[in-house]
Amino acid sequence: MISKKRFIIVGTFFLMALFFILYRLADIQLIHTESFSKKGVNLVQESVNQRTQEVVIDDGRGRFEDKNGESLRNKVEPSLVLFPFLKEITWPIDELSDLVNVSSYELKRQLQDSTEPLVLSSKDGVKLSSSELEKINKLEIPGVFGIYRQSPVEETIGEHIIGITGENAEVLRTKYPDREDLSYKTQIGLTGLEKAFDEFLLPDEETKLLYHVDGDGNPLFGVNVKYIADSNPFYPVTVKTTIDKDIQEIAEDVLEKQKVDNGGLVLLDVETNEILAMVSKPELNRSVGVTLTNHMVQPIFPGSIFKTVILAGAIEYGLDDATREFNCNLNLYGENDGGQDDGMLTLGRSFAKSCNYTFTTLAEELMEKDSNVIENTAEKLGLLGPVGWSGKVFHYQNFKQLPDEKSGKIWGDEKDKKVQRAIDQTAIGQKDVKVTPLGVANMMATIARGGHKEQIKIVENILYKNGTNMFSFTSNLLDGGKISPLTASKLQKQLRLVVTDPEGTGRRFQSSPYEVSGKSGTAQTGKKNDQGQMLYNKWFAGYFPSSNPKYALVVVEMDTTSEEAGTNAAFYDIVAELSKINEQ
Repeated sequence: MISKKRFIIVGTFFLMALFFILYRLADIQLIHTESFSKKGVNLVQESVNQRTQEVVIDDGRGRFEDKNGESLRNKVEPSLVLFPFLKEITWPIDELSDLVNVSSYELKRQLQDSTEPLVLSSKDGVKLSSSELEKINKLEIPGVFGIYRQSPVEETIGEHIIGITGENAEVLRTKYPDREDLSYKTQIGLTGLEKAFDEFLLPDEETKLLYHVDGDGNPLFGVNVKYIADSNPFYPVTVKTTIDKDIQEIAEDVLEKQKVDNGGLVLLDVETNEILAMVSKPELNRSVGVTLTNHMVQPIFPGSIFKTVILAGAIEYGLDDATREFNCNLNLYGENDGGQDDGMLTLGRSFAKSCNYTFTTLAEELMEKDSNVIENTAEKLGLLGPVGWSGKVFHYQNFKQLPDEKSGKIWGDEKDKKVQRAIDQTAIGQKDVKVTPLGVANMMATIARGGHKEQIKIVENILYKNGTNMFSFTSNLLDGGKISPLTASKLQKQLRLVVTDPEGTGRRFQSSPYEVSGKSGTAQTGKKNDQGQMLYNKWFAGYFPSSNPKYALVVVEMDTTSEEAGTNAAFYDIVAELSKINEQ
């Protein structure tokens, strides 16, 4: 009796195990063959991959170009593909050698140690024209192909602007549930423009060479190589940016030369409010998370740059009496601590010499009139943000060209609006005041245009593969109030005085090839270096030429000692380089 019971239990167990195995086999072979496991693995494709290998010529993802049509990250160039089995057979290597202008000896040498198809392009000394590519394919040599291949440009620029891509099957399926055609290995945008335009950039189909391999993974001779090309005339798309590649390269070189290792710059076209160059330092690095951050769209302490806001508020409220003088021997709190000795200064000279007491006094007077005056004025100047282009794009109601951009802020606690010392610190861009370099550049461009404020663009168009237009980004006004043309005119005069005054904080730019108008800034960060020295954010922001503004530029170096900062030197160099370009 016991034996029979055991037999039934054991038999039941084996039957359950058998059913589980059968179900598992059915799941693998019949049910989830194309989306197996959480990673969505296509088992059919993977089984084919065991006996088939590929050379990906183009992953099908969209590309980026500058405003002049120059490639920013990847280029497409004629290339030569040679299969390893060629070294085992007789083929017209001399004829091919003459076509590609590479010796037959060199071609054989390249093949000698190769176990995978060899792709040769300009970096390997193989420079081909379209006609030569056509002649290569007309030779119909087994294992020899002339193709157009996408490859990285020799020197990458604008890394933080373009951003990075990566594999994440779970995010891919969640973000694009209707795109079942996408492999789980498909790259998706993680930062920058790659992230913002990801849906448009997704591949329609890869362009690749498929070939069969033996048990050791070596290409099989005598089995046809299949060329799979993307025949869609519309995809992949090209995102045409507003970046000027030549200017972007100059900007990156200047920051390197002036040793601005932590900070960056933003250069705008004043007329169009488009970004011509934007650099963030340290350079982008996948292995160190912090360097993925584009500091130009992140809020940081502005220091005396923020006095521009207080000055604008004073002008709007009629507190800009040109004859009034302020005791600039006093510190920001109105105390005589012996740290200042500038004497009595007018409002204009106070701005030129960046006298703290003048602007804390004005801020207190403004707050008595309107407790929201400082943030309202900052908004009118287009400073607080977000200021990057946003609007309706197809099914997106609020598409953002700069999705990583953060808004600036002024007050950390509303109660501070009634605390004099908090108002004083706020007036000089300290306490809780943080704004983005992009916002500061926009403020300068707004003043240069006479108070007209717009969203900042970094992309002009999305273009189909055949060059026709998919979408154009029109110029959008920034919401909210704006400063009057009179206020803008007075601000222009004061920003110019910062440079022309013999003791102005911008007097270095008196020798600049363009007349510069702008404002300096030094903000305490509350940090110290290993030697115990205080660290600051050092700024210079402005526009040029003063009489007919073409460019708005902001340069900032973060967490630097006052003596080491290369901010002003970098600003000067950019102005000089742009003057050379415009003379050509």
